[in-house]
Amino acid sequence: MSAVLAAFLDDYATALRRHVAAPGQAGLTEGYDLGRRALVEDISLLDLTEHHYRTVTEFAGAPADPRRAEVALEFLLQTMAALDIATRGYLDGTRRYEQERSRAEDLAGRDAFRTALVESLQDGFFVADARGTIVEVNSAFGVLTGYDADEVPFPLPHPWTLSEAAGYPQIGTEASRFVLPIRHRDGRERWLAVSASSLVKQESGEEIFVGTVRDVTAEHDAQARDQAASRLATAVGAATSMVEVLAVGLDELRRTMGAQTALVAVWPSRTGQPDVYSCGAPELADSADGAARFTAAPVPDPAGRITLDEDVRVLLDRARRQPARGLTAITADESGVEAVLAPLGETGDAALWVRFATPRAISAADWALYSLLVGHLSVALQRARNFDQARATSLTLQRAMLGPIELPPRFSVHYEPALPPLEIGGDWYDVVPLRDGTIGVVVGDCVGRGLSAAVVMGQLRTAARALLLRGAGPAQLLAELDAVAARIPGAMCTTVCAAVLDPARGMVRYSNAGHMPPILAPPGGPGRILEGGRAVPLATFDTPRRPEATTALPPGATLVLFTDGLVEQRGYDIEEGFGKIAEVLSETGAALPRDVADAVLSRLCPPAGYDDDVAMVVYRQPPEPLRLDIPAVAAELTGLRRDLYRWFATAAVPHDLAADLVAAANEACSNSVEHAYRDTEPGRVTLTATCAGDRVVIEVADTGRWIPTPTDPGVRGRGVEMMRVLTEELEFGNDENGTRVRMWVTLPSITFPTANPLRGSTRPSALHARD
Repeated sequence: MSAVLAAFLDDYATALRRHVAAPGQAGLTEGYDLGRRALVEDISLLDLTEHHYRTVTEFAGAPADPRRAEVALEFLLQTMAALDIATRGYLDGTRRYEQERSRAEDLAGRDAFRTALVESLQDGFFVADARGTIVEVNSAFGVLTGYDADEVPFPLPHPWTLSEAAGYPQIGTEASRFVLPIRHRDGRERWLAVSASSLVKQESGEEIFVGTVRDVTAEHDAQARDQAASRLATAVGAATSMVEVLAVGLDELRRTMGAQTALVAVWPSRTGQPDVYSCGAPELADSADGAARFTAAPVPDPAGRITLDEDVRVLLDRARRQPARGLTAITADESGVEAVLAPLGETGDAALWVRFATPRAISAADWALYSLLVGHLSVALQRARNFDQARATSLTLQRAMLGPIELPPRFSVHYEPALPPLEIGGDWYDVVPLRDGTIGVVVGDCVGRGLSAAVVMGQLRTAARALLLRGAGPAQLLAELDAVAARIPGAMCTTVCAAVLDPARGMVRYSNAGHMPPILAPPGGPGRILEGGRAVPLATFDTPRRPEATTALPPGATLVLFTDGLVEQRGYDIEEGFGKIAEVLSETGAALPRDVADAVLSRLCPPAGYDDDVAMVVYRQPPEPLRLDIPAVAAELTGLRRDLYRWFATAAVPHDLAADLVAAANEACSNSVEHAYRDTEPGRVTLTATCAGDRVVIEVADTGRWIPTPTDPGVRGRGVEMMRVLTEELEFGNDENGTRVRMWVTLPSITFPTANPLRGSTRPSALHARD
């Protein structure tokens, strides 16, 4: 027995006795270490097994303890585990070796086998060194990139690199999976999926990269088409008018297609010139010889309107008659596509023109993308037209139900619906001139919004107008509306404020059925809330008698009646809204009623816009007569004109009519200054302006005498004729007290829209249009 074997057997016996005496994991670990030592020292299994049983017999005695024998066996098996693993590893290695040798014997050599394996791959294969230089590729790699094995090596930057921008991933420079764009040798852009791993050469320790590339252009193009279509659909999804669709859709289409200019021509009628909507660069791309390749791009004229070349207009006219989504290519001299034409919508009156900065080759995938984008834009345009048609119909209905379009002088109305795009709701107003010279005003608010509230509103407005025309006062009107509202589904709890204005006497009678109280402001003074005549909304409780209140209308005072949408805002006290209205009225006593309405709406408008319908009526009581007494000096006329303009604004005289009246009055005063005191010391000129009913009367008087108008006045002396043209009636009076000129005009009825202009009708600056 060798010394190595003897030492091992002694150590094994000692460890075995220790483990049997105190079984545990430490003993098993020691047994496993002995097994590994047996492998290193070439201890045979037979020697180990015989020595184990001999040792067990010595310390176990007879009869043997079964428990101690079991613990000893566990120790032996743990020792033999390492030997078992080594044996199985050896057998497996032998088996694999035999298999590899069998394969190698079937080939001419290892290099031939590797070459055949690499070339059989359908994906491109490459090997790159640590510097990123590609040193080996297969034929599939050459097909994908246009650069084959005969041209290796390919150092950085690789010849197929599409961009040198930071972050561009290079093939063979890292071990990872990524997708990158390349430019094929023939100029086409492709997308490759790269999968690379790093290895270390055994003979040199050098790191290399081995990987495959696969053409995923079709998958990438399909994903890009879906994303582009989704972006376009999202961009135009919220648009509810044709102008909005074209404003956002054209720009998205142009950027996705990589075009320089995109425009849409829309024919409002079957004949005539189209309206042109454009985005992008309007200038032309010149050819190499300096001549414009196309005169097709839209060019704004000095007035900002877009004009088209006649040839392009003919092409667009022809394209709009084609079947839907039919794309037409306009080719350049180099056989590249310079522009694309397509019809839009379903009515045959719109066509799309998209022009590229330079001619380009367009693949089948590009055509599929363009067709998809044009289809989305066409559907959005048709949907917007349907919205426009529905909006026009609803506005026609709303205007028929809401109130008069022509209003008496000194009135202004405003209606702001909260539900676009149909723009109809349950708030209403009505202004009714009555036979005795008074004016009936009704403002109401039905419960709910939208079409159902508008239907209720139309019935109540008609009933209220009929009651006013029949002579009902405010309290009687509301009392009889109670019975009407009780028989109309959805009319319960409608709030109404009814008033009868008497401009001649300067009085207003009013009654309020749970509505917002009117606000009255004298000229230059603070506004106050008219709290009188208040009772419950319509058809809620049986009221024995509706109350009524009467309030004086000071000369030049402003009265505002409105619905709750103006002052009821989430997070704000309603009293704060009343205070803001009163402040605006005190600041705008010398403004026209329509300017007062705009100021009120601007001051109270929340950041996100009104979330409830708003109806508002503004009335201006005729002011006190204006009397100006000035010296008959030309320098005094400037102040006279300024004071007269201010008084006309207080009297709610429209700006254009006020300008005519100021010119006529200035001419009369100028004649007094120049002619009345030719032979005497300058006297004085007196101007009086009054507003009686619908008539504005101006009188200019002096204590002198004008010279008669010559038969041929020549280049001068036409002041009287100008005054006669600028006014309705002109009267002269001369007596021993001086000269008097009296002129007057009748204030016209005010044509006022019952609803705001269509939302979205303002064309964004990025979208040019021919007016």
